[in-house]
Amino acid sequence: MSFIVKERLTNDIIAHAEDHSTVRVFEGNWYFAPEAVNMQHLKITDRTYTCPYKGVCFWIDLLTPEGLVAQNIAWVYNNPKPTYEFIKDQIAFYARPTAGTLSEKIDQAAAAG
Repeated sequence: MSFIVKERLTNDIIAHAEDHSTVRVFEGNWYFAPEAVNMQHLKITDRTYTCPYKGVCFWIDLLTPEGLVAQNIAWVYNNPKPTYEFIKDQIAFYARPTAGTLSEKIDQAAAAG
């Protein structure tokens, strides 16, 4: 199974994982290992959201080479609350289209068959 997040305007790949060793589906979102994410056009901001059970996350914006900004396309928990340590430092994306991203999940077995 491939999990791919692309920049909406250019279709450039922002995050890509081939298996669950570098991506975790959690609460309907995709949490990628940092090495599976191209941070070239992503900026971790000072804006936060506080989840009552996971803790504080920092929003990540997409800054395109064309000068466009798509806010809050991803987020990261640097110090999650106890029992949520598995999301620490993972870059999370919505598993749905956003103002700046498109998400694809591809089943290689189905695609090959």
